[in-house]
Amino acid sequence: MDLRKLKTLIDLVSESNISELEITEAEGKVKIVKAVAGAMQVMPASAPVAMAAAPALATTPAGEASAAPAPAADKPAAAVAETGFVVKSPMVGTFYRSASPGAKAFVEVGSQVKEGDTLCIVEAMKILNEIECEKAGTVVKILGENGQAVEYGQPLFVIE
Repeated sequence: MDLRKLKTLIDLVSESNISELEITEAEGKVKIVKAVAGAMQVMPASAPVAMAAAPALATTPAGEASAAPAPAADKPAAAVAETGFVVKSPMVGTFYRSASPGAKAFVEVGSQVKEGDTLCIVEAMKILNEIECEKAGTVVKILGENGQAVEYGQPLFVIE
């Protein structure tokens, strides 16, 4: 499904009284759920077609579609007030703490990090993007959940 068609469907849902729309086509299945304050959640059942469409869109990997948004998605990024250096997501995607499901996490709370160390991976459009530390220090808080959809600018780590 192309992004123009997806955008049209999202606009139709936002302007109507319906709260949920599910479309099945040859390319796959898309579910659009109207959330609080007009935000939409798009959950593809096959390929993440809407991952880079807009920051208001959240996607889940194939086979993991659910009607409930991730717990951290309930709070806007601005509501997270942290002290120290906050590492934010540079893109919309899926947050992973390790290189593979069984591997050790890149960092834990209390880990000493230096500039250029890999903190996590954000998968966007089937590309794994390593997120590197911009400042040396100690990881005091990990704000992202493994496998969670993250938005552009969403806080992921706090480093002091």
